[in-house]
Amino acid sequence: MARKFDVVILGAGAAGMMCAIRAGARGRSVLVLDHAKAPGEKIRISGGGRCNFTNIHAGPKNYLSSNPHFVKSALARYSAQDFIDLVNRHGIAFHEKTLGQLFCDESAKDIIRMLLSEMEAVRAKLELQTGVTSVEGSADGFRIVTSTGETIEAGSVVVATGGKSIPKMGATGLAYDIARQFDLKLVETRPGLVPLTLDPGLLEKLAPLSGIAAPAEIRHGKTSFREALLFTHRGLSGPAILQISSYWREGDEITLVIEPDRRIADDLKAARKANGKQLVQTALSDILPKRLAQFFAEKHPAATKLADCSDKVFDAVAASIQDWRIRPAGSEGYRTAEVTLGGIDTSELDSKTMQAKSVPGLYFIGECVDVTGWLGGYNFQWAWSSGHVCGEAL
Repeated sequence: MARKFDVVILGAGAAGMMCAIRAGARGRSVLVLDHAKAPGEKIRISGGGRCNFTNIHAGPKNYLSSNPHFVKSALARYSAQDFIDLVNRHGIAFHEKTLGQLFCDESAKDIIRMLLSEMEAVRAKLELQTGVTSVEGSADGFRIVTSTGETIEAGSVVVATGGKSIPKMGATGLAYDIARQFDLKLVETRPGLVPLTLDPGLLEKLAPLSGIAAPAEIRHGKTSFREALLFTHRGLSGPAILQISSYWREGDEITLVIEPDRRIADDLKAARKANGKQLVQTALSDILPKRLAQFFAEKHPAATKLADCSDKVFDAVAASIQDWRIRPAGSEGYRTAEVTLGGIDTSELDSKTMQAKSVPGLYFIGECVDVTGWLGGYNFQWAWSSGHVCGEAL
């Protein structure tokens, strides 16, 4: 005899566990299946092990989707404050780092323990190291065959298996396979929140800068982000680059504005007035990290002593630092991407319930949907919100 549940949730990540908690609280019998050895692996490694679990500013403007309005209902019905209230009820200490990002004081494992405790309280079952071989429609709902050969019957199936990012942690394209099987449209997937790579020639020129970080504004068309920029042995990284990577497409140019709050040409003019004998490189070292100052000074061999430089030279030096146009060669791919852009087309889903419009009882939540948040806790908030409204509807 096959085991029967009201709801079977595929994936014990942030969205899947949140959905189980809400559905269980409403009296549904819930089984969560995951092929991993432990639940919430992405939660565990996030935020350097402290989990940037939400962002107090989370709103529709912080998400990329083919339909920017799709997120509105879920975010309004389960907000960042709702999740903060849950964290507070469990006595988990947290702090705001920057730009509304909330992190655990102690460990990301506190969030996982909280979710497991909530699941246990509503008797939601969790079975790990159990893959899913097939999902088929049946007379009473769905029939799921697991990697152990067992057949499980469910009134509803929730797909919360995530995207393709960080495959070494077990990420697969299962959600997309299930969507195709039921003839649901997909938006092309690609890596998001990912470092950008450079062509070998440019990489060689920038090799002396590897390991240097600086405040920057990174621009792509009308989109820009102000956070840290990091030069690496592969190319460009740091929060500002990860943010812009979700908007960048291969072949596009980006603009680097280093030290965006300063007017470097004016700083050099002031330094010339104070001490004309000073070298341009020395004056730049008061503004930029030493190796970065040397790199830009060497790009302008005519700029030696400040006294020998015209305003025009200072403008050119400043432009090379604050209007630096680069065409990345590519990205580091899913291996290091924090999220997957694209996924289940939102036109196929009901924004209030996450149910597939053409397949009653089949739901998709979290990262596998064509909704991608900015860096900084926004993707976790989408997981909590989409999981909660789905659990409310089951």
